[in-house]
Amino acid sequence: MRTVILLVFSNVFMTIAWYWHLKEKGLALWKAILISWGIAFFEYCLTVPANRYGYKDGINAFQLKMVQEVITLVIFSFFAVLYLKEPFHWRYLVSFLFLIGAVYFAFKK
Repeated sequence: MRTVILLVFSNVFMTIAWYWHLKEKGLALWKAILISWGIAFFEYCLTVPANRYGYKDGINAFQLKMVQEVITLVIFSFFAVLYLKEPFHWRYLVSFLFLIGAVYFAFKK
């Protein structure tokens, strides 16, 4: 569980670092890069322990990646809709269901 919690928080930082600047059209690219790197530092501070704890607890690397991708898309969806004001289409939901299926099969014994 601690792996999932750390991955959720790390993905909040990652999403902000990678996408916040899309609305800031007047900001110089080099500034956006430096600010994003500063934000991403906190992502790494959470992602690295999340992956190490998960791996130590018996989750293999493929499973860790599948879980991270689902978490990333859920968090990104909220960010895109609430911050970037992007519409959420039904086809995204269908795509997410396929990804959840991927996680299911990754953990299937």
